[in-house]
Amino acid sequence: MGLGVGLRAAKGRTRARASTALAIAAALALAGACSGDGSGDGSGGESAGAGDDTPTVGVLLPGGGASRFGQFDKPLIEKKLRELCPHCLATVAATPDPAVQRQQLESLITRGVDVLIIAAVDPQLLRPAVEDAHRAGIPVVAYDRLAQGPISGYVTFDGAKVGRLQGAALLKAMGAKAHGGQIVMMNGATTDPNADWFKRGALSVLAGEVKIGKSYDTVGWRPENAFVDMRAAVAALGAGRIDGVLAANDSLAGAVISALNATQVRPLPPVTGQDADLAAVRRIIQGDQYMTVYKPFKPAADAAVEMAVALGRGRPVASIATGTVDNATTQDIPAVLLPSVPVTAGDIKDTLVKDGMYTVGQICTPDLRPACARAGLTP
Repeated sequence: MGLGVGLRAAKGRTRARASTALAIAAALALAGACSGDGSGDGSGGESAGAGDDTPTVGVLLPGGGASRFGQFDKPLIEKKLRELCPHCLATVAATPDPAVQRQQLESLITRGVDVLIIAAVDPQLLRPAVEDAHRAGIPVVAYDRLAQGPISGYVTFDGAKVGRLQGAALLKAMGAKAHGGQIVMMNGATTDPNADWFKRGALSVLAGEVKIGKSYDTVGWRPENAFVDMRAAVAALGAGRIDGVLAANDSLAGAVISALNATQVRPLPPVTGQDADLAAVRRIIQGDQYMTVYKPFKPAADAAVEMAVALGRGRPVASIATGTVDNATTQDIPAVLLPSVPVTAGDIKDTLVKDGMYTVGQICTPDLRPACARAGLTP
């Protein structure tokens, strides 16, 4: 397994104290951390103090709005926090910019929150601020992406399995070309440990089966970079010599498909994805994208909040964790690793719709209704 995952007994945490600069205290307001980008049910005020039954919780996410984190993770985290700790203050900030996220974290440390949930944009860049949080006695729960530095808990989906699901689905979609065909790999950012986890999981299935004509590590997970890279792959390999594309998530998949259309690649080769974005689900119904990986976000959000509230109250999280992980500085980090589900057109009704992630009405726009009917999606 990647990321140093080892199923060992969870251990406790240590806490200390330090201060940090005040110059970045306005970062959260600039990023819309409170009323603009969403706050929990808190009423403001000072930190409740470690060990209190109402610890202040800060949440930092790598995206808001229409992103997966804005649509699903943020409201689920806020809802669980209200259920588990109705009087806790939840401050939520979202940005795709790693430098801004670091400022947000430093600002929360300055404000004296009791515990943090962080989905890091760039774990390595954020590491000094995570170390500042540790010195300030603020435990950090890494969410979705493994933060670097002395963290106290980690909640994510099994990245190796995600990659294996994508690789297996791509081989299935390639049919007779699954043995000896040529693919392009559009991986995530090298700054995100999960990207390497996904990549290695996929390669464990694809290696020896297909030729990898081009492989790209997409800077910043940014679709515009994937678009440029995919056009370069078509130019280098030839429009008729790409039999499949392993795209690490749905945003990259959308960019890949746009590039294939722009270069008039016909027919479109099968393209994988991840996160079950609504736009990707519609592409799957339409036949442009072959599959996505659905990661039920509620169990992840619930586990992260349970860990954070326990840590904020000065309690252990061993009973919450299912195992442990290591990062570059810390071993035996209590962790929850959750399963994920592959979704193709025929699976949407029994997965995404059944779980309430989307309604048929949300998926099936008027132009997609004939394709939805073929997939068994009817109002």
